[in-house]
Amino acid sequence: MTPVDSVGTTGRGLLLFVSVVRYAVVDTVRIRLPVGELLFQGWSLLKVTALPALLMAIPFGAMVAVVTSGLVNQVGASSLVGAAGGVGIVRQGAPITAGLLMGGAAAAAVASDFGARAIREELDAMRVMGVDPVRSLVVPRCMALLLISPLLCVYIIASGTAATFVLSVTVSDVTPGSFWMSFGTFAKMVDVWFAIGKTAIFAAIVGVVSSLRGMEAKGGPRGVADAVNSSVVINVICIMVANLAITQLQTMFFPTAVA
Repeated sequence: MTPVDSVGTTGRGLLLFVSVVRYAVVDTVRIRLPVGELLFQGWSLLKVTALPALLMAIPFGAMVAVVTSGLVNQVGASSLVGAAGGVGIVRQGAPITAGLLMGGAAAAAVASDFGARAIREELDAMRVMGVDPVRSLVVPRCMALLLISPLLCVYIIASGTAATFVLSVTVSDVTPGSFWMSFGTFAKMVDVWFAIGKTAIFAAIVGVVSSLRGMEAKGGPRGVADAVNSSVVINVICIMVANLAITQLQTMFFPTAVA
């Protein structure tokens, strides 16, 4: 029965995604979107992801600098450390880091909130009163994730690049001018737009999956814990698969080239 249950869960997730898109468009056109709730949820999710983003971006940028500097120094091309850092951080590091943070910290917050509401029967009470939980609760959280996703991506790009620059200049003796010249040679604006687009897609996945798992929580506190755990695992897997597919499309139509 596991394949059947998986197909059913996927179908419910797609239906939830369609409902979120429909309500978001209709409420925006009718100027009925709960902007206050959206901003509150955006700020709450940003608080739980901003500091971990910095703590992940700096070691990632340092790791790129350490690994690539040892390789390029062997071939006498230390000035290419900036190019390696630009390609690694902008094309892969920033969107993956932002996606994993949203799929971990933000997903846990959303799934636990909905799970607690589900076991307290708040969602059923809202339906009895004629209030659609998807419209009033899911849409603001999904749009909040979409709102903070580009901020997280740009924040991680800046932090990771700064860490790579500092280590390259202080440890590998790369001159600042050659670092930024090689950085701009291979990293292009289309890579930044793809990174932001990836992060937005990851945010949509996290919003739908976390909301669905939380709303379907059953069995008391243990059910909430299971919902949080499953949402994090599913989000990470979906983010990795989506990143692979988008990277393949990017490589096919926008291959890496010297600017």
